[in-house]
Amino acid sequence: MKGRHLLAGAIALLLCAAGLATVGGDEAPAPRQRAELTIVALGDSVTSGVACRCTAFPRLYGRLVAERTGVSVAVDNQGVSGMNSTGLLNQLRHYHSGISEAVQAANLVLITIGANDFSGHEDAVTRASCTPVVPGSCVAKELSRLPTNLHQILTRIHALRPGVHVVMTGYWNVFQDGQVARKLYTSDGIEASFALTRAANAAVAEVARTEGATYVDIFTPFEKPGLDVTTLLAPDGDHPNAAGHALIAQTLATADLPDLLAH
Repeated sequence: MKGRHLLAGAIALLLCAAGLATVGGDEAPAPRQRAELTIVALGDSVTSGVACRCTAFPRLYGRLVAERTGVSVAVDNQGVSGMNSTGLLNQLRHYHSGISEAVQAANLVLITIGANDFSGHEDAVTRASCTPVVPGSCVAKELSRLPTNLHQILTRIHALRPGVHVVMTGYWNVFQDGQVARKLYTSDGIEASFALTRAANAAVAEVARTEGATYVDIFTPFEKPGLDVTTLLAPDGDHPNAAGHALIAQTLATADLPDLLAH
């Protein structure tokens, strides 16, 4: 999903759509006025930055946008550890959660959600006693429910903030990975966790495609051949470390925003 378009163009169009950009009059062109772009990040512990003790990727992404465009960027990180897609949907439906108000103020919404939908089946999957992609498997219900929830999440977001652009990320692994996984899981269990991750990512990508959102692939940069994903993970093997968050932010910053750039 990496694009070659200039991020500045996308952000400028976002600002115009939000009524934040200004245009000079008949006199000599005035210096570009700084305007604020508000990015709201929704999701789970990856979004919130658990186990990292570092700056989480939404704020790093906001800094990259600000540096490259000269626009003042505000980042509202609403990530919650343990959040799943059902929980996020419920929060968006309740005005008093604070999430609805945050979305209403957003110019861009980042979403990383879905891994915790499968947390109750981690042992079965990583012991290879459950084959995720087989019909009727232990995670079949969750794999079916995830896209339904995501569609409703995006519908709710657009009801709260019509026209706002949404960027959705996948995962490198819905369970533990790297050296920690190699110690805890069998090789078949590791492959099963990857199979589930690919299936979950495919569901997120398809929802993004049908809803006009942008899907950003996180699996590929984290699982790049020759790279040990351990170097991108906190000691728990489950969450990004500082390098991992930096990589997610950089990947987001190079993502194509075709719907915005087409205007």
